[in-house]
Amino acid sequence: MEERPPLDLLVAGDVNPDVLVVDPDPVPVFGQVERVMRSIRLTMGGSSSIMACGAARLGLSTAFCGVVGDDDAGRFALDQLRRRGVDVTACRVDPATPTAVTVVLARDDDRAILTALGTIDGLTAQDIPTDLVARARHLHLGSTALQPRLRAGLPALLRQARAVGTTTSFDTNWDPDEGWDDLDGLLATADVCFPNLAEGQRWTGRTDPEDVARGIVARAIVAGRDPHAGPLTVALKLGADGAVATRGDEVVRVPAPPVTVVDTTGAGDSFDAGFVAGMLHGWSLDRTLAFAVMCGSLSTRAIGGVDAQPTLDEALARTGP
Repeated sequence: MEERPPLDLLVAGDVNPDVLVVDPDPVPVFGQVERVMRSIRLTMGGSSSIMACGAARLGLSTAFCGVVGDDDAGRFALDQLRRRGVDVTACRVDPATPTAVTVVLARDDDRAILTALGTIDGLTAQDIPTDLVARARHLHLGSTALQPRLRAGLPALLRQARAVGTTTSFDTNWDPDEGWDDLDGLLATADVCFPNLAEGQRWTGRTDPEDVARGIVARAIVAGRDPHAGPLTVALKLGADGAVATRGDEVVRVPAPPVTVVDTTGAGDSFDAGFVAGMLHGWSLDRTLAFAVMCGSLSTRAIGGVDAQPTLDEALARTGP
């Protein structure tokens, strides 16, 4: 049998369209009031999917594993991934459940997110092919807070990945219940985590960004950090203030570059893609963090999470040596 080529990145998680409503005041008015918005657009959504698209845009060979429904929304999502160079062979179609859809109400300084979960919680750890995990240099898991069925099997999956030499990362995204269930199991086994500041503050009860990053590392140790794992890397996203990263005793902080922001949807996911790309290129922590911040910042130049994601050359040219 022909040996399949190695894979840079396997991403598993949520896949769905986003409906982006962009306006200085995108708030609906009940009573059958019609309001005219600056822009309403259908685009690629799902934190995990946006991350996969960003990684492929940076030149990483990328595969995706997720669940969609047998409907137009699911076909749209898979087609968007394919068009951006992501292998969706491992995705599953569930004929009994509609594809998830997210509506993002975005204004200049903030956004609100409404999601019908649909197939998002259809994915389990058992759906992620072991041969793909073994082929991949890195496994990234996205939106774990929205996927309790997936979360339940992740610590074992992450240990299996380590056993075959695959590094791992996760991004919980916001937990609507604010329970952060099973977070300790992920912190104990993953190589990298990607919280934003609001999430990290709730995980640790701390406020200062560098203190939050250290607090997450401390929580991982209390959770019983896997002795076979190296030190946990925390890449804490600070939005317009850049990011902080810590690994062992090393702490790095990088400001965000000046960018004309159009829409911040998916910026954190593009950051994740940039950070993983830097890891796989073998860069230092400070260079990896600077590259990730640049990828996230440049992604905000257009409406939606994917249309302004940079290429490797573009992000490198803006990051510098």
